[in-house]
Amino acid sequence: MHRLSMPVALLVAVSGVGAFGAAPTRGETGGTLVVAQTSEPRTFNPVTATDQPTRDVLSVMSADLVHINRQTLQPELALARRCEASPDGLHYTVTLRDGLRFSDGAPLTADDVAFTFAVYSDPRVNSPQGDLLRIDGVPITVVKVAPLTVRFDLPAPYAPGDRLFDSFWILPKHELERAYTQGTFAQAWTSSSPAESVATAGPFRLKQYVPGQRVVLERNPYYWKRDEAGKPLPYLDRLEIEFVADQNAQLLRLLTHEVSAAGRLRPDDFARLAQAPFLNARDAGAGFEYNFLFFNWDASSPSAKWFRSLTFRQAVAHAIDRDAIVRLVYHGMASPISSQVTPGNRLWRAHTLTDYPYDPARADALLREAGFRRNEAGALADRDGHPVEFPLMVSASNQPRRKMATLIQEDLARVGIRVRVEPMEFGALLDAVLKTRKFEAAIWGIASGDADPNAEMNVWTSGGTLHVWNMNASTSKTASTGTTALEPWEREVDRLMSVQMTTTAFAARKAAYDRVQQVVSANLPMIFLASPHVLAAAARDLGNFEPAALEPVLLWNADRWFWQRPQR
Repeated sequence: MHRLSMPVALLVAVSGVGAFGAAPTRGETGGTLVVAQTSEPRTFNPVTATDQPTRDVLSVMSADLVHINRQTLQPELALARRCEASPDGLHYTVTLRDGLRFSDGAPLTADDVAFTFAVYSDPRVNSPQGDLLRIDGVPITVVKVAPLTVRFDLPAPYAPGDRLFDSFWILPKHELERAYTQGTFAQAWTSSSPAESVATAGPFRLKQYVPGQRVVLERNPYYWKRDEAGKPLPYLDRLEIEFVADQNAQLLRLLTHEVSAAGRLRPDDFARLAQAPFLNARDAGAGFEYNFLFFNWDASSPSAKWFRSLTFRQAVAHAIDRDAIVRLVYHGMASPISSQVTPGNRLWRAHTLTDYPYDPARADALLREAGFRRNEAGALADRDGHPVEFPLMVSASNQPRRKMATLIQEDLARVGIRVRVEPMEFGALLDAVLKTRKFEAAIWGIASGDADPNAEMNVWTSGGTLHVWNMNASTSKTASTGTTALEPWEREVDRLMSVQMTTTAFAARKAAYDRVQQVVSANLPMIFLASPHVLAAAARDLGNFEPAALEPVLLWNADRWFWQRPQR
């Protein structure tokens, strides 16, 4: 798993059983399942999708060459029937299965694979996954060598090996080439596109999208996968994803049988759902999601000067009571965290990190050290007399994060910082952070689809699309107009991420990524808060319901779901 390449013979067969889970039960075909989700997809374009709700929907519509089993954490052959690495690790030859088709019936061939990776790696498209296809800034190239075979040429060895191919969902060249050549690819397959134009290769295909209400998916009759008895998957005829932004309403719909499955449950809801005899409530344990507070270093207000101050960020970190967040927000079903690697990712977690225990007195001292002073009313001001106050944006539909924001507001008030909590629609929050950069502080969460560090290249490398605290950073040592300079430690993280990406020995990779975590925890671009358990529930007679720690935690094996009784 940790060597540069994994021989094809060692890849887990698609019907195999991993060490972490039981063999899936063979199911019966038919029926409809309704799943609740708090946010709707922002696009049906897998290349430009950045948010997890969108990627959750796309995950059951799409397919990749090699797929990481979310339960075993091992790579499995998917659209590829063979994936071979050259002895020097610089070439991967991938051969597709025979007879593959997209959901519109068109053949899926090497032309589609080459087209897909050309799009993902094109900087003009600016895919959030594009960083994974560049090694030290040099792109991976893809060459068609036969109708069903492609070769990936790498500029240097790629340590995660064939894990690279996970979640690069294969695109239909016949549908999207025109948009790509015309420079309008980012506008392709929007939420207003006709359902029949969205040709995908996953277990379900788009039937209908009703904005603000639901996505209706139907079985893809051309899906390649079969169960152990040779029966075509998926088992379900239809999968409906209802958008229920209010989690109180989501709870009620689960209890009244209006929806049959939901993930990312609130802990207090989970306790109630676990008592319902007709529901199967599952705590999958520590997950990979990390929640954090971050500041906009690009802000034009006086606050940018505070936010770029490490001493200020250290003071804020000491002022926040993470144990209270775990206790009051998650009812103990979470862990306080000091880095981006959560307790669920035991393999890659560093154990020597800079910690920031709850200590308001220490926070006060650090603020004084940085030149901040309190007035007679206890309100904090900077050395120029500006009051220290800022809005804190948070997703309105994510109640745990809203609770965190309120607790943080109270904690920071104790050290004289005035915070205005601003709940907002999830899509508007994404736009404020990633597009307009019109925000000062926000609470977010990131959850990876792989335990491997490379899954987060777009977060930790300075040019990454999710380098959210300093997205306009210049690569020069001094900032020009409209940009901010990179911090020296950001350059060090760039170097270390390159080392772990190209070093084939696991011990050396682990040492490099341990150092990344140490540098990050010492410099606090994010103020880490808590990592929740994976909590989900489904109807008790839904077969093969097995929530996982990796995203998509709920829908990862939806092609195997089936009803164990006739539908009502």
